[in-house]
Amino acid sequence: MVTRAEQLAKTHQAILDTSRDLFLTNGYAATSTRDIANAIGITQPALYHHFKDKEVIFIAVIKTVGAEIKAGIEAILADDQTPLDKLTDVSILLTHKHPADIFTLIHTSFKALSPENIRELAGVFRSDYVEPIQAVFELPAMALQPHVSPQMAANFYLTSLSPLFNQFHRIGDPNADERTRVQTLLKMILYGVAQAPTKSAESES
Repeated sequence: MVTRAEQLAKTHQAILDTSRDLFLTNGYAATSTRDIANAIGITQPALYHHFKDKEVIFIAVIKTVGAEIKAGIEAILADDQTPLDKLTDVSILLTHKHPADIFTLIHTSFKALSPENIRELAGVFRSDYVEPIQAVFELPAMALQPHVSPQMAANFYLTSLSPLFNQFHRIGDPNADERTRVQTLLKMILYGVAQAPTKSAESES
């Protein structure tokens, strides 16, 4: 026989699991506590018995996913691979954990959150996403441009991943395998799309 404590724990986890699917797919604004409750088959008052509001649930979800991302990136960093291959694995990790663009998901939620929760969410994004990715760009073999810091590179990388999260404006051969498609975008991020002009070309222009 299931005890009340066991049932409460089961419901609590169901709220987190369902919220994760809805928030990560639809975003914060497009997901309501009614949506979450209906998907589980409970009432909104029952949901509020576990979490006081939608913001608390969202923060809990991002903390959980962020911890998984951080652990995954740390494991990738421990592998003996080229920086491009490491960044490829990081990109695949991000897209598999997040059905939609993580940068957009978090930053569009800011306008609906309390200042306290914005600070907490920004801290999670920095510690679980930006800083671990920054460590990839700190690798000596990455050879960043002299004016580009690892933090700048990590932020630019995160804001440039949109084509990996949707079918509408994918870059490269649509029939290529996932790793090839990811590396096509990464090579554009890392190495640019045009050659730097020579001095003679600059003087002619």
